Amino acid sequence: MQAKAKVKLSRSLGIALTPKAAKYMERRPYPPGQHGRGRKKESDYKNQLVEKQRLRAQYNISERQLRNAYAEAVRKPGKTGENLVTLLESRLDAFVLRAGFARTIYQARQFVNHGHFTVNGRKVDIASYRLKAGDFVQVRKKSRETTPFQLAAAGAWAGEVTPAYIEAHLEGLIARFLSVPERKQVPVICDEQLIVEFYSK
Repeated sequence: MQAKAKVKLSRSLGIALTPKAAKYMERRPYPPGQHGRGRKKESDYKNQLVEKQRLRAQYNISERQLRNAYAEAVRKPGKTGENLVTLLESRLDAFVLRAGFARTIYQARQFVNHGHFTVNGRKVDIASYRLKAGDFVQVRKKSRETTPFQLAAAGAWAGEVTPAYIEAHLEGLIARFLSVPERKQVPVICDEQLIVEFYSK
């Protein structure tokens, strides 16, 4: 997806998916299009659909991947919506982003797919790989001298606060997935209950 398209998607969903989109939305905090400044009241279905699209966009996953994750969340004990978010947050690409190894979820997926990471010492190049509590994720030795990871080691991509379920040592380009997070710990913007309502129809 091109940068311009990511900005447009960010504006339509009301969330910044990239740093560039965040800057753009500060200047134009309303949806794109001719009628963006004065939208009419949306239906329940539309609201549910938008929340689903928001979650998909923040993890950069397909409809099929989200539907499969939802099916798994239903089978787990506890609240389905919270289960869904924590399952997605356990993905390797999401972890790479949260740990500060990548600037965006798009870059995080690319880095994983190109084989730049090991999990517990073994190379993993599958973005959807599900991490378990205690797993160590590290940038591979041959990748550490490349510019993106030198920037990561300097803290260029790190958020203001690293989530409590991640222990990151950026200088060493290694991080640990301490535990499966609680929903309230996950920095994702969505009303997951509306997504549950969408899929349970």
